[in-house]
Amino acid sequence: MVKDQIEALRRELEQHNYNYYVLSAPSISDFEFDAKLKELQELEAAHPEFFDSNSPTQRVGSDIASGFEQVAHVYPMLSLGNTYSEAEVQDFYERVRKGLNEEFELVCELKYDGTSISLTYENGSLVRAVTRGDGDKGDDVTANVKTIRSIPLRLKGNYPPNFEIRGEILMPWSVFDELNREREAQEEQLFANPRNAASGTLKMQNPAIVASRKLDAYFYYMLGEKLPSDLHSGNLMLARSWGFKISDATKICKTLEEVSAFINQWDVERKNLPVATDGIVLKVNSLTQQKNLGYTAKSPRWAIAYKFQAEKAVTRLNSVSYQVGRTGAVTPVANLDPVQLSGTTVKRASLHNADIIEALDLHIGDMVFVEKGGEIIPKITAVDKDARVLIGDKVKFIKVCPECGANLIRYEGEAAHYCPNENACPPQIKGKMEHFVSRKAMNIDGLGSETINLLYQNDLLRNIADIYSLKIPDLIRLERLGSKSAYNIQAGVEKSKEVPFERVVFALGIRFVGETVAKKLAFAFHNIEALEKSTVEELVAVDEIGERIAQSVVQYFADPLNIETINKLKEAGLQMSLSEEKLQARGNALEGLSIVISGTFKMHSRDEYKAIIEQQGGKNVGSVSSKTSFILAGENMGPEKLKKAESLGVKLVDETSFLSMINIENPTTEFTGLLF
Repeated sequence: MVKDQIEALRRELEQHNYNYYVLSAPSISDFEFDAKLKELQELEAAHPEFFDSNSPTQRVGSDIASGFEQVAHVYPMLSLGNTYSEAEVQDFYERVRKGLNEEFELVCELKYDGTSISLTYENGSLVRAVTRGDGDKGDDVTANVKTIRSIPLRLKGNYPPNFEIRGEILMPWSVFDELNREREAQEEQLFANPRNAASGTLKMQNPAIVASRKLDAYFYYMLGEKLPSDLHSGNLMLARSWGFKISDATKICKTLEEVSAFINQWDVERKNLPVATDGIVLKVNSLTQQKNLGYTAKSPRWAIAYKFQAEKAVTRLNSVSYQVGRTGAVTPVANLDPVQLSGTTVKRASLHNADIIEALDLHIGDMVFVEKGGEIIPKITAVDKDARVLIGDKVKFIKVCPECGANLIRYEGEAAHYCPNENACPPQIKGKMEHFVSRKAMNIDGLGSETINLLYQNDLLRNIADIYSLKIPDLIRLERLGSKSAYNIQAGVEKSKEVPFERVVFALGIRFVGETVAKKLAFAFHNIEALEKSTVEELVAVDEIGERIAQSVVQYFADPLNIETINKLKEAGLQMSLSEEKLQARGNALEGLSIVISGTFKMHSRDEYKAIIEQQGGKNVGSVSSKTSFILAGENMGPEKLKKAESLGVKLVDETSFLSMINIENPTTEFTGLLF
């Protein structure tokens, strides 16, 4: 039935909206999303009896995060209509011409691929930065935006007393590549593209981390009651003089031929830019004409976005090899005939896991379609089965580790296969050592991957504890290592003995235990002996520690080889317990209480309040039950939690009362940064 088809499309598009705006993890391309949205629009137009005011066609996708105060937009932030062909650009041009019935100019601009932001300035000072959200209201991310150095906090020149300017927060390619290299080294999921990385960064609760990500911003539209110019282009040029970053890739076009030339130029030139772009935006230049053209329910009639197609290529699959990571995860890699794609030569593409190989029905010798997701990560999207002539064997995922020969295993609910031989598989051994010495773990200078491999080949390193047994004479005699390098390594090793306990826990490389989990474990158990003896039940009782993490920790300490390694690290002098300073910072005002946090807060972030609760002896819990002691309730508290609290008689405590309860008027200096 048509009704069932419409409802199915609505559900699917809502899920994609959630993946894109809330999780910053899109599961389909923009082109595919727009095609499905267009299909839904046509079905709804043909069957108005099935109209629904909550349909995805009637709203703008939301990126509202629960940890920020929500602010209403003075002017709605609507999305632009998308086109994928110059014929559709011509249709837009004709609609504008007929709608105005007078001469007009179009401003062509690059469509930057980041996350939208709206800044409000009063008397030359930045007072608020708000994300697009659902178009009517968004998240107040002012503290994070202030860390972006290309955004002026105070303006210069002759600016209006009050105005709003909108733009795009971006992560430069160089920063994105470095961030993904760090995540790959930690075997964390890579960001698909700079847009997702920028969006995720802007929603982080810690502005210090945001600052370290070196975000950038370009601005492209100004709003206000008394703007200095009636021309969009004129306002942008003035904004540049006030200190805003305005793109030079902007052109006023009076004909379709000029628009077409701009599109063709930047479809090539954009690949040389330091930031990601995914199209061209066309806007009517006159603000008066913009006002006369008006808006549809979700987008302006005076602007449209032309989206570049993702670049694809066809090449031959020659073989599939397999890489073993630090955690034992086995990743299949397609080896291809070299092909040019987005300005680079692609020879390899990740196949991710066995399920993807099976879904593609890959055979050696197949002609495959290769695409760069977000124009950075090569992937095989399909097989040209019509081109199959004398192809080789069907690609089947391996059953044994290519490095050590151990039988691979696959955990329930996971897509990846793993080599379980963690203490005798060379890539895993070396990977654990590289993780151990990394900057966020023990931070030992001089021991990079090449040096670790050299020491491993010469039998000087077999596990992380061996690092503390390295002798300068043994290092000096090795090729490519001189006395200066040897002494630098020794100095780094000695310095690492001062690294705090929570980072030591992270450095051990326990599966599923990242930085944040390591800190939570350190502050929950205080020392390595207590952590070693912990049970699954005790671990699960720690905030945000689930069954999978708990089982992994217990399994790690059940291995005699791991216990032997830890004992050697103890003997070497590593910090195996929380410092007295951090222990003394803990109180007992909330001892034995189970507390739920809900809503948004003004004085501290949710993460800071979680840290305060733990440091005062309380326990953070995610859901309301009869065992909940009270709810720390902020503004916009979740209606379901409020309803359940009322039914169970669980009391609500506001922010001010909570801070009084723990006898601290302003806990910022005592708590911020101790856990997070």
